[in-house]
Amino acid sequence: MILEKDERLEDLQCDNLKIIQNKTLYTFTSDSVILANFVKTKKNDIAVEVGAGCGVISILVQAKNKLQKIYAFELQPQMQDLCEKNIELNHLQDKIILVRDDIQNFEKCLKSGTADVVFSNPPYFKPTNFVQSQIKKNAKEEVCLPLDTLVSCVSKMLKFGGQFFCCYCAERVCELIVACQNKSLAIKEMFFTENGKGEVKLAVIHAVKGGKNGCKVHPNLVTNESDGRYLEKLQTKNFK
Repeated sequence: MILEKDERLEDLQCDNLKIIQNKTLYTFTSDSVILANFVKTKKNDIAVEVGAGCGVISILVQAKNKLQKIYAFELQPQMQDLCEKNIELNHLQDKIILVRDDIQNFEKCLKSGTADVVFSNPPYFKPTNFVQSQIKKNAKEEVCLPLDTLVSCVSKMLKFGGQFFCCYCAERVCELIVACQNKSLAIKEMFFTENGKGEVKLAVIHAVKGGKNGCKVHPNLVTNESDGRYLEKLQTKNFK
């Protein structure tokens, strides 16, 4: 596959999978890898990713879980094209279906109450005046996907007992918990990530539609050395 200007090819260090990133667009971070490692599914599950970006999470989740089908929703045209390119690069066209649409229109391709699993690394910062490209702004800030819209769509898509996996800004985790509770999504597991300086950065949750109360909180996952460098190998705990 020919790389375009500003694109680079990276090894995902999993089943010989590769990923193309474009430095002028939004590039994925350790959040994506952490979430993909946390998602738990059954072999014949039908899953949905909200905000697929370059496709890295869906690609990793499919490699680790061998799902029946993943519907990967992505709203931004340039990210859609890159996601499609990465799906083709890894020969996953029959397993990962790119949906070039707003998640609010999910019923065009998926009936309400039929998804087994939904996972998302959504934009989780409040809108700011920080100068950046519109693509990066949409990927990071709640411009096109407010939290309530995300959780409402997730609840509608999932069947009873369906699972929702999501990572979110740690300082806003209370908002995420309340939003989930309001839509009958009971949080069953969660953990936080912290950098090498002891600062908590990210909350990662697993919720079940119609689930009972009671949440297991796992120990924090340290992602960085004390000097800020990512740990050579991010080892997630055995959450099974």
